[in-house]
Amino acid sequence: MSKRKSDRFIFRVRLNSLAIALFLIAVSFVFIGCPKDDAPPNARVSTSGRSESANPAVVPGAVAFNGERAMEHVKKQMEIGPRIPGSPELAKTRDYIVRSLKVSGLTVKSDEFNATTPFGEKKMVNLTAEIPGESKDVIMIASHYDSKFYKDMLFVGANDPGTSVGALLELGRVLAASQQKPKLTYWLVFFDGEESLCEDWEQCHNPNPADPQTPLPDNTYGSRHYVSRLREKKELGRVRALILLDLIGAKNLELGRDTLSAKWLQDIVWRTAREVGYAKYFVERAENVGGDDHEPFLRAGIDSLDLIQLNSYPYWHKANDTIDKVSAESMKVVGDVVLASLPKIAERVAGRLAIPTGPTATPTPAIPQ
Repeated sequence: MSKRKSDRFIFRVRLNSLAIALFLIAVSFVFIGCPKDDAPPNARVSTSGRSESANPAVVPGAVAFNGERAMEHVKKQMEIGPRIPGSPELAKTRDYIVRSLKVSGLTVKSDEFNATTPFGEKKMVNLTAEIPGESKDVIMIASHYDSKFYKDMLFVGANDPGTSVGALLELGRVLAASQQKPKLTYWLVFFDGEESLCEDWEQCHNPNPADPQTPLPDNTYGSRHYVSRLREKKELGRVRALILLDLIGAKNLELGRDTLSAKWLQDIVWRTAREVGYAKYFVERAENVGGDDHEPFLRAGIDSLDLIQLNSYPYWHKANDTIDKVSAESMKVVGDVVLASLPKIAERVAGRLAIPTGPTATPTPAIPQ
């Protein structure tokens, strides 16, 4: 080998060695900067200005319903304490709900109204977050967010309404993170004033200016107002179905069929529960509720479903409806079933030629709006 060739060979060897060394250094920086357990956050979930107290930790890239996240929302409500309509505690809860929905990338609308109650005028606020779909027709998923008022009892309402609020917030995160636009628009609605301010549901009534002989109820303030606003805006026809969540987080979860709910909605949800392996939680028995936030919608001709475990939950409206009585797993069961049912409900609605005219169950006497 000539000296010139030898020098060229040595130069190439040294150059290759330098290149390999630089490559190894660069790779080491990559591994130091990005631990193997870390993954980029979901691009559709905003993290700017995020407060850890406002939302549970994000599971990177996940769009499945997370029961532990829903439970964190329940814990936050328990920290706030009783959440009575018109109280600072309910206002704090409302702020928390709005922040959590915004962290999920959702736009939230507030509808403030004054309600006449047995204890005077109360300011109440309904909240709505929208997930736009291919159609302007709407499927509503709802919960009330106020807790029951008791003069002589500390009632924090872990299951009523803590778990339904927690589940609805988690549903909002999952639906907002989906890469596929839904067929129908989704409204996530948080009703104020579901609970009666008197101790019993039928104990007190409110004056009815339109018909003094038929007083208005002391309950379902937010849902009745919501229906009246839809009627005023001529948007009742847009809402094709309502799924109401209420007391859905008991450790011994067992949901029967509410006797007022639309049967076709029940059939879809119960069949879906069987298909995803949750049949034991959605049982074939009647659940006699007697009234809830779905009732004003049923009477307005909107097919509605109440998912509620009332009769077999021994802590309903008792001081020991506390965090130890509810379960992240139960909220996940309900969340998974609702998410799997939504496309089927949309298909059922899309197959209709006319707007639903009401539930298949026998209606109860109308309450004046």
